[in-house]
Amino acid sequence: MAVSDLVTTISGRLGEETHLSDWQDVQQSMINGFADVTNDHQWIHVDVDRAGKESPFKATVAHGFLTLSLIPYLTGAVDASNPPYPDLKLAVNYGLNRVRFPNPVVAGSRVRSRSKLAGVDMVSDDCIQVVTEVTIEIDGQEKPACVAEAVIRYYF
Repeated sequence: MAVSDLVTTISGRLGEETHLSDWQDVQQSMINGFADVTNDHQWIHVDVDRAGKESPFKATVAHGFLTLSLIPYLTGAVDASNPPYPDLKLAVNYGLNRVRFPNPVVAGSRVRSRSKLAGVDMVSDDCIQVVTEVTIEIDGQEKPACVAEAVIRYYF
């Protein structure tokens, strides 16, 4: 399929939900590992006893950027066995638009992502840019943990 034809096809699907992930556990060990990698050991993330006593959430919470970093996994973007488009050679994270963290992810929670197409542009004869609105939901919570627009460039 020609890249221009793909843009036309995707344009016709704007606003459609494209992916709903499985649930992912966010355990304290994951939070601690993220703290180690980023050197962000703020007590609200890693001190279980203090967070239980002093935090308004009565538990530790995941870093907002940990929640954000789950987007590629939760949306299936890193599943090489299941490319989103035929003849795809390479997908590159180009950036993010409008990132918000309306609700903290308490340690021990489960999250999943819900994605919908928000935009598509032809960048060149062999590249398109797709904007996907990603909402990361928390099991049992009305407000999401994160809402962001992921911008990905796909090369063919």
